[in-house]
Amino acid sequence: MARRLRPVRLDFLDSAPLRLVFDTEVTAPPSAVYRALAEDVADSPSWFTAIAAARSTAGGAGREIRLRGGVVFQERVMATDPGERYAYRVEETNAPGVRALVEEWLLTPARHGTGTRVRWTLAAEGPAPFRLVMRLARSGVGRSFRAAMRNLDGRVASPPAQ
Repeated sequence: MARRLRPVRLDFLDSAPLRLVFDTEVTAPPSAVYRALAEDVADSPSWFTAIAAARSTAGGAGREIRLRGGVVFQERVMATDPGERYAYRVEETNAPGVRALVEEWLLTPARHGTGTRVRWTLAAEGPAPFRLVMRLARSGVGRSFRAAMRNLDGRVASPPAQ
């Protein structure tokens, strides 16, 4: 059964009791990465394998994300800066323990040459057992993120063959 989470603002990204931050570089340009994150939501499972299904809701102002294993997130988009930033908070979920959750994707030009530096931040609040589980899961979440970025890069880095 879904529970309503505490409605936090974007400043929660800096003040959350738990922050997981991951970053990597991809060869795809920021515009292509942003399009995959913010506009082609339904295609997310093809590159982020932890996601079983995804769809935009409320005319693009929200998202519904279903993870493998049955966790569902109803999200509200909070920031859309094309090619630079995409952020959302979870409004409702069936995930145990979490009280508030915001995710932010920052896209900047890669340090060396072309491409994009992708930084994904998960900011969360929950009781001590939830925070402990999330900290223990950090390395697995990081591996999942890096694999997703490799998959995404393979899909969008080069133009389709003609």
